[in-house]
This record gives sequence, C-alpha cells and structure tokens, in this order.
Amino acid sequence: MQRIFLIVALGLTVLIGALLYQRLTMVDDEVVIAEATPATIIETTNYPSFTLPDIDGVEHELSAWDGRPRLLNFWATWCAPCRREIPLLKALEEEQGSDGVQVIGIAVDFPEQVAAYSETVDFNYPVLIGQEDAMAVAESSGVEFIGMPFTMILSADGELLNAHIGEIFKEDLDHIVDVLAQLDRGDIDKQSAKAMLHGL
Repeated sequence: MQRIFLIVALGLTVLIGALLYQRLTMVDDEVVIAEATPATIIETTNYPSFTLPDIDGVEHELSAWDGRPRLLNFWATWCAPCRREIPLLKALEEEQGSDGVQVIGIAVDFPEQVAAYSETVDFNYPVLIGQEDAMAVAESSGVEFIGMPFTMILSADGELLNAHIGEIFKEDLDHIVDVLAQLDRGDIDKQSAKAMLHGL
C-alpha cells in the first residue's frame, strides 16, 4: 500500500513539474516568458495618456510624440531578454530618424539602476522610468501580459494597434515598420493594420 502511495505521489510530482516547465523558463535566474504569446486583435481607441519621468527626472507626456507611430517597449535592467532587444531598438531608432517610428523605452525599474545601466548602453531613444506607475501604464492598455519584455504598437494618432508579448526580434520589427509605413501612406486602414499585426 505504501509503495503504491509513493508511486502515485512521484507521478503527480513529475506531472506538476512538467506543467510548470512548459509555462516558465529560467534565464539568468529570472523568470521570463517561455514563448511569445500571440496578442488578440485590439479593439480599443487611443492609448491612455500618461506622464513618466526620464533618466534625468524630467516628466514627459505620451502626447509629446503625437504625429509619429510609436513603439512603447516595457523592460527592466534585470531582464536578460529585455537587454538583448536594446541594440535592435537602437538600430531601429537610428534608421527611422526624426520622422519615422519613435521608440520609447519604459523601464519598470528603479531610477538608480536605469541611470547606471544607461551609462553602458548609451540610449539614442527616450527612456521613461517607473515602478508601480510604469506597470499601471502597461495594465491600462488592456493587453494581458505575464512578464517582460513586451512592446505596444501605436499609430501616429495614438491608437493602440497591437502588442508584441515577449522578446522582439529583427524580423518582428521589420514587419511592424512595414505595416506602420503602409498605414501612414494610406495603403491600409487601421483595422487592416491590426489584423496584419495580429499573432506577432
């Protein structure tokens, strides 16, 4: 009887462990998303306005970048996939210049850590900082996420088109930029853009 009990207990332990392993992956002692989860097609209108400080403590409103499509990249200094994205986002910012897609980093982190990290990274795009405030900004979008990084995609007039959950790669950025360019030229409408960005 005791042997049967031990076999059943062992079987349950293995099953629970397998389920947890499928759900999460450990990277640099951090819990990150195992696989990017496709976002649902967004039905909201304009992204909620917010104000957050930058690395120097200067407050910025999201509306300061109205008129340009935007990528709001939520990240943290302790997040390895977040750090891997930064060179790609810097290259995109350089490529797009002053009239293309605007990258905005939103650090869910402590100001001191972000300031220290920025000295080694030399950001070429604005980085805003918050802790609970930054998470509130993310949650106000209505997009479900379970970790970082994740990136919100906004049209030039501030409408949330979709979100990329998990680490973003060059092919993802190329697709996003192409869709935003088509929208800007009037080749597609917003519903088409949302559909094309679905499942990123």
